Amino acid sequence: MKIALVSPYDFAHPGGVVNHIRALDEEFTRQGHDVRVIAPASQKNWVALGSRFIPIGKPRAVPASGSISRVCLSLFLASKIKEVLEREKFDVVHLHEPFMPMLCSAMLRFSKGLNIGTFHAYSGRPGYWLGWPFAIPVLRGRNRKLAGRIAVSEPAKSYASRHLGGEFTVIPNGIDLDFFSPQVSPIPGYDDGKINILFVGRMEKRKGVGYLLKAYEKVKRLNQNTRLIIVGPGVRLRKRYESMVRKNDIKDVVFTGVVSYEDLPRYYKMADIFCAPATGRESFGIVLLEAMALGKPIVAASNPGYASVVQDGKQALMVPPRDSEELAVALRRLVDDSSLRERLGKSGKESVQQYAWPVVARRILDYYKSKLQATK
Repeated sequence: MKIALVSPYDFAHPGGVVNHIRALDEEFTRQGHDVRVIAPASQKNWVALGSRFIPIGKPRAVPASGSISRVCLSLFLASKIKEVLEREKFDVVHLHEPFMPMLCSAMLRFSKGLNIGTFHAYSGRPGYWLGWPFAIPVLRGRNRKLAGRIAVSEPAKSYASRHLGGEFTVIPNGIDLDFFSPQVSPIPGYDDGKINILFVGRMEKRKGVGYLLKAYEKVKRLNQNTRLIIVGPGVRLRKRYESMVRKNDIKDVVFTGVVSYEDLPRYYKMADIFCAPATGRESFGIVLLEAMALGKPIVAASNPGYASVVQDGKQALMVPPRDSEELAVALRRLVDDSSLRERLGKSGKESVQQYAWPVVARRILDYYKSKLQATK
C-alpha cells in the first residue's frame, strides 16, 4: 500500500503524536509498504527519512488545552496539498488529529482517497480555532470525508464521538520495547541505596507536579532514604516548584530539565517507583507504558486515560487526582514494601507486550485493509 501519515504538529519537536507517526512509518516501511510522512517542520532533523518526508507549512507555537501546540496556521496550503495528492496518489491518507489546523484539516478537505483519522485527544473542543459553535458545521462536513475513525483509547473515543458522531475503533498507542528495554544501563549517580521516585513529563499544572511535591514532602519525613527525580521541560513552573522545595526545605529533589530521548530509558532503569499524578485531560498514558516496559511499579492518578492503561492493584496503585494525601499514602506503601514493588512491576512488564509497535501497526494495517475492501 502507499500510505500518507499526516501530522498537524511540528515534526522537529518530539511529542506523543509525532512519536506515534515515526513508529508507524518505521513499522510500515519495514513491512514493505510505501510510506510518506507529511507534516510542518521548523528544522531539518527529519532528513533521515529522505524522500519519505514531505514538509508542508511552517509551525507556530499556539497555547492549547493547558499546553503549547506547534502547528501550521497558514491559510495558503491548498496548492501544495493538491500537488502532493496528485503526484503521490495514496491508497490511504491517515490523518492524526484530522481536524487540527491547518494542515490536517486542509488535507482532509482536498483528499479524494481513503481517509482515516486517528483521534488522540481527550479534552478541549475540536475546532476551537474556528470559534465555537461555528466550527460544528465545518467539522461535520469534514467528518463525513473520513472512511474510518480510530481512537487511541476509550476516553478518546468517548470524547470524539460525543462531539462528532460516527463509528470509532479503539487501537492504542504503542511502544518500542527494544528501545525501552530493561537491558539499558542506568543513569549513574543514583545507585546509592536510596529509593528513587521518578516523574517524567512536561512541567504543566495538569501534570500534577505540585501535588507530587506535597506528597513527597510527607514521604520524606517518614523515610529519609528516598529521592524524587523530576524529568522534563519547563521554565516558569520549574522556578515555582524549585522555590516550593527551598521554602519547605524538602531534601533530595532533583530537577533534571530536558533529557535526550536516547537517555530516557536509562532514567526509568534507575527508578524504583514511577509516579504519574496528572490531574486530567490525559487520553492515554505513554509514560505508563515506558515505565511498565522496564518493569517499574507505578503510582498514578485515576484519570480516565491512565485508567485505560493500568489497573489498580495490578500494574499500579491508583489514587484520586489532585489528592496529595492519598498520593503520599500510595507512595509510602511502595517505598515500604519491596515485594509489592516487584509484583506490580512484573505485572506491568507482562501486560505491556500487547502495546508493542509491531502488534499495534498490524492492527492498523488490518483496519486499512478492511476499509479498502469495503470501498470495492
